[in-house]
Amino acid sequence: MRGNRENMKIAMLCFSETGQRTGERLMEGLCRAGNEVTLEWKSKYLENSICESHTEWAGRQFDSENGGADAVIFIGACGIAVRSIAPFVKSKKTDPAVLVADECGKFVISLLSGHLGGANELAALSADILGAIPVITTATDLHRRFAVDVFAKKNDCAIFPMNAAKAVSAALLAGEAVGFYSDFPWDGELPDGVILCRRDGSSEKDNLRPRIGIAVSIHSDCCPFSVTVHVVPKIVSLGIGCRKNKEEEAVFHAAESCLQENSVFREALFCMASIDLKKNEAGLLALSQKWKLPFLTYDACSLRDVQGSFSPSAFVETTTGVDNVCERSAVLSGGCAALLQKKKSGCGVTTALAVRDWRIRFE
Repeated sequence: MRGNRENMKIAMLCFSETGQRTGERLMEGLCRAGNEVTLEWKSKYLENSICESHTEWAGRQFDSENGGADAVIFIGACGIAVRSIAPFVKSKKTDPAVLVADECGKFVISLLSGHLGGANELAALSADILGAIPVITTATDLHRRFAVDVFAKKNDCAIFPMNAAKAVSAALLAGEAVGFYSDFPWDGELPDGVILCRRDGSSEKDNLRPRIGIAVSIHSDCCPFSVTVHVVPKIVSLGIGCRKNKEEEAVFHAAESCLQENSVFREALFCMASIDLKKNEAGLLALSQKWKLPFLTYDACSLRDVQGSFSPSAFVETTTGVDNVCERSAVLSGGCAALLQKKKSGCGVTTALAVRDWRIRFE
């Protein structure tokens, strides 16, 4: 999921002198809102026009692995935008927000990734800057219904499978009750059409058992409904240690086994952590890169200062200067997080899991 309407990397492309003036107005307003904005143009009538085609330009913006944009705004005709992005559209979970504004700044259209990409919110902001009419076509917005993908994004959660998320929206729009189960407390009120359920999917409301529902949990075995959309907070830290030069396969296997034995989604991880002696350990760095997790390391003194009951090892203390690495680093990286899995050892790798305190917010 790529960004909110603030602090976004936004790329704009226009095709005429009028569009350039509209783009400059929009860029100024978006920058004031805290975004990083670039404006380019493709026209033989404008100096410093880009040399690449508008399709090639769009491809660069969609390339998230190489510094692509969080949002793309075309200032011109919708047809140009659609043809430009068509080869690169893949998934609403990864595609950037795409907007189209006409060159006179009368309309701003949310074209792609309205919810997860933030295009709807950005369209509303852009229209406000230009004094334009925002054009937003997603059904939940039009009918002012709860959108579970927006809810997940605002709570910094992963959401899957997307076909279940679509089923939740369809049920709400059809007036069907949608269940809600959470392992966590929340602030605010449940949205209209959403009813509180137990972990088995049952409800106290007239013994109703919704067919479709939402489960907010870090656990993969939490499936209360026939059709369950999983909303997974990123609140679990993986503490890990290993022998020097431990092979990557053993490190990967230990990490995966730790998650599987605790029925924890990989999407629930927000970091992996260890002692600074391991900051250049190839197997740990490979895991960090493959799973796209920040790798946090701490010195022995900081780990010794962590409060709690940990599994001591005389050998580890002699080697590293602290009696336990994986448990202490997991707890420390989560800000005094609670241990979910104490030290698990095998094949020269130790792992532990800790969960930080967290609450849901309904707005």
